[in-house]
Amino acid sequence: MAKANKSYAPDKRDIISLLEIELGLVEDGGYGRSPRAPRIPKPMFQHSVSCINHWIDPDHPVDTCEGCVLLDFVPEEHKHREMPCHFILLNEAGETVDSLEQVGDRERLEEVVANWLRSTLRRLKAELESEQSRTPDV
Repeated sequence: MAKANKSYAPDKRDIISLLEIELGLVEDGGYGRSPRAPRIPKPMFQHSVSCINHWIDPDHPVDTCEGCVLLDFVPEEHKHREMPCHFILLNEAGETVDSLEQVGDRERLEEVVANWLRSTLRRLKAELESEQSRTPDV
């Protein structure tokens, strides 16, 4: 079972970098089907650079999500789940990776996730810029 803690990346720049890499992965089709298991779609976020469990064998159960940078975006009530990142609210309609995977429209899932990543990156970059403008030069 996943444990809920703050992310390992206290610096907003680290989070931005990871999310930018994640966006590139989504945009470049990195979540397409694996050549080893072409009938099984790869779970969104799992085994990517932003996933704390990315090094785990795909057949091995997730050990923990503690320390995952995506955990900061998961609603409290879902942080205990095995894959809490699948319960991030991706848009105002309340869609999540979990709800979109249940529908089975992979193209829509990737589009919604990419849009969430873009809007989250815009917000984080604006917050970082605001924080930096308030910090006096030393």
